[in-house]
Amino acid sequence: MSKANVAKRYAEALFQIGVEKETLDFLEPELLIVKEVFESNEPFRKFLQHPNVDASKKKELLNEAFTGFSKDVLHTLSLLVDRHKESIVPQVVDQFVTFANEAKGTKLATVYSTRPLTEPEKQEIEATFTKKLNVKAIKITNQVDPSVIGGVKIKIGNTVYDGTIKGKLDRLERKIATVN
Repeated sequence: MSKANVAKRYAEALFQIGVEKETLDFLEPELLIVKEVFESNEPFRKFLQHPNVDASKKKELLNEAFTGFSKDVLHTLSLLVDRHKESIVPQVVDQFVTFANEAKGTKLATVYSTRPLTEPEKQEIEATFTKKLNVKAIKITNQVDPSVIGGVKIKIGNTVYDGTIKGKLDRLERKIATVN
């Protein structure tokens, strides 16, 4: 089974626990902190993924690092250690956030622009796409990408809405190429 499928199963189990206990609002921020630690602290990650380190030592480190976190998050991390799946923790968090957003009627959008977007611009994009996609909210992450030349490119899930000058030039070039 692929890592993505395994991560999805763990995330789904934790999500179901969160739904039953009505703790989704607490679990998501805790998991985002866990993901940040896993992605930004290489010595921490290497220690947890080292095959010669005893599982009890790994769990001890996790309990110390995430003191005060919910038992459900700590238990999930312990299960991943027991099953030698420490490397998929960030994917589990991503899947959990996806499940939580779907439950709340929220979509994640990455907006590529030549400069950082202003708040009114973000709000306008948010209003337009919440209506267009019939969702309650859209969470926008803005990435500055000078290659777009002008305009914006928006990625929501697997769909890309390209309103960039570069995109328009590329489409024009393809049209001209098919005419000849």
